[in-house]
Amino acid sequence: MRISIGSLRQQEALLRYGILALTWVLGFCTRMYSVIRYESIIHEFDPWFNFRSTKLLVDEGTYEFWNWFDDRSWYPLGRVVGGTVYPGIMYTAAAMHSLLHFVGFKMSIKDVCVMTAPIWSGLTAVSAFLLTSEISDAGAGLIAAVSTALIPGYMQRSVAGSYDNEAIAITLLIFCFWVFLRSVSTGSILWAALASLTYLYMVSSWGGYIFITNIVPLYVLVMLLAGRYSHRLYVAYCGWYVLGTVLSMQIRFVGFNAIQSSEHMGALGVFGLLNLYVFVGWIRSFVSERTFRGLSQLVVMSAIGLFLLAGFVGVASGFIGPWTGRFYALLDPTYASKHIPIIASVAEHQPTTWSSYFMDLHLFVFLMPVGLYVVFNNITDQNIFIIVYGTAAVYFSGVMVRLMLVLAPAAVILGSVGLSDFLKTFMAVIKTRVIDMDPVAAEQPAAGSSSQTPKKKSKQKIGSASTKRRLRKEVAIGVVGFVFYMLSMYVRHSVWVTSEAYSSPSVVLSTKGPTGNRVFFDDFREAYYWLRQNTDEDSKVMSWWDYGYQLAGMANRTTIADNNTWNNTHIATVGRLLSAPEDLAYRICKKLDVDYVLVVFGGLLAFPSDDVNKFLWPVRITSAVDPTVVESDYLTASGTFSVGPDIGPALKESMVYKLAYYRFAELQVLPGKVGFDRARNMEIGHPDISLKYFEEAFTSENWLVRIYKVKQPDAYGWK
Repeated sequence: MRISIGSLRQQEALLRYGILALTWVLGFCTRMYSVIRYESIIHEFDPWFNFRSTKLLVDEGTYEFWNWFDDRSWYPLGRVVGGTVYPGIMYTAAAMHSLLHFVGFKMSIKDVCVMTAPIWSGLTAVSAFLLTSEISDAGAGLIAAVSTALIPGYMQRSVAGSYDNEAIAITLLIFCFWVFLRSVSTGSILWAALASLTYLYMVSSWGGYIFITNIVPLYVLVMLLAGRYSHRLYVAYCGWYVLGTVLSMQIRFVGFNAIQSSEHMGALGVFGLLNLYVFVGWIRSFVSERTFRGLSQLVVMSAIGLFLLAGFVGVASGFIGPWTGRFYALLDPTYASKHIPIIASVAEHQPTTWSSYFMDLHLFVFLMPVGLYVVFNNITDQNIFIIVYGTAAVYFSGVMVRLMLVLAPAAVILGSVGLSDFLKTFMAVIKTRVIDMDPVAAEQPAAGSSSQTPKKKSKQKIGSASTKRRLRKEVAIGVVGFVFYMLSMYVRHSVWVTSEAYSSPSVVLSTKGPTGNRVFFDDFREAYYWLRQNTDEDSKVMSWWDYGYQLAGMANRTTIADNNTWNNTHIATVGRLLSAPEDLAYRICKKLDVDYVLVVFGGLLAFPSDDVNKFLWPVRITSAVDPTVVESDYLTASGTFSVGPDIGPALKESMVYKLAYYRFAELQVLPGKVGFDRARNMEIGHPDISLKYFEEAFTSENWLVRIYKVKQPDAYGWK
């Protein structure tokens, strides 16, 4: 039966859509481990602020959201939320909530926020399919879609409950790149306008939009240097830059930074260079070659001079702002540790280790170079873009582990292109038809015969070729089988990493018991619930800034500093309290109207990310503001950090040490050892701790969270 070409194409399209739909379901289900194992809960720290903001948006409306002054954070300063937030994810979840209610699904806003990232993971897979298909073909696109749905580097910020900006931003990043490449391919101003709208959505969602702002002009610059200028490129870039810049200025947190900050100057420079290139070409079209040489030199030198003059005046006058600390850290990985310790103190701002690449990319660590080789052998406008994107992403991911999120899609796309080309080569061998040569084998010369006719020699050659062809086919089958085995290992690794490493909310800890059963530690929520139920609504709670968003979200109490980290001096004040002796800490608490002090202590549970292990970062941040704080005073005589008998003199008197280890010696952690700290694997050096200005108010079941009340003097003062 003959199948028409149209019918075959319909079947291929149906199969393609079916695979994409199943990929969406696969990505969604894989991200449900956190809900199944724990419950429907918001993860980490920043997502708690996003959830709190989204709830206000849904309950109070847009007007109240944009004019919201949060007096429960950064006391006594407060925070103007509308002008200091990327609202994209809040509006996305609010729109999903309204749509679900419209069609009859009465989900709470909390559950919508929890499910936002898994739902958008399907859109990310579809976007990866579109971008890869634009660069290569639909086969590579399908490989990219399935791989993107499972790659751990993206999974870490898209599991259920991970209600952070990246949950939708990675989708928008890939989709914006695809739409821009469509504009380059077609030269359509409509596609350029769509790219601008996608860019606006990206700007409203994540500060990482700067990556797009710089990668697109870098790509255009490479195209110019490679001699691949076209009018399609001009329409695509100029349309995207002009409209996208105007639209991005409508986001209050960005505003005029889109034309004034140094991070945006690269895009402006390429815009000017591209127009200068076109202008010079226009002049060349109607003057002689001799006149053109002199005139073009004059025009180019004048344009460069004006550009340099404008840049100098802009910087000198302050119109063009300096690069941010995070941007400097990307250019110089040692910059933050030398000059901005608050940036260096964040775990996700640390350089990426080699093991992290394998954990987050697995098979695509090896497939990405293969893809680069393939695209370099077939240079097109689209391939140049993925080369630029991939190369930049590799560099930035090495500087900052958080930017593994940006590398993961590039690695998947390049790896999928390389894998698709590799499989095509061997599948072509497998599909080759082998002609049956049995009749030739039957016509062998008699035994002892030394003469062969030309016809028999020809048949023997054909038989030999057939044997080689069969051998090549068997090798090809073996290679393809090995590739599919490695892909199955990639799937297994991705599911395991998602289940064990990326599905645990920071507010609930878990470990494996002696019999393999999972044991949960719910100390954080226990402490936050105690604050909510047992303290006044206007109580002020001081903690290190890591826990500010969770305190405001779950305990609903006023905090002194939180994860927004916009005021370095205020954070240094908190660090000074933690590092100060008790009398100075008390004076700081009175100045800031602090009622309670919260510390996280992992000595009993062997929890390594507690305030004691973090302590040197508050000291470094404080010392950048207060020169009387010297890090060496908190170290041992040999220059190491220890809470044992050789403890540093300033550390022994600090509030972190006293509040963490108060009454700890009463616990029998290990037989025969008094005050044994399992997180630091040592006995504490000074177990006898007394407090004068603070009193223990609450200690969680496993001593993970400890809350102290600031005492008030009685009528006779302090005794």
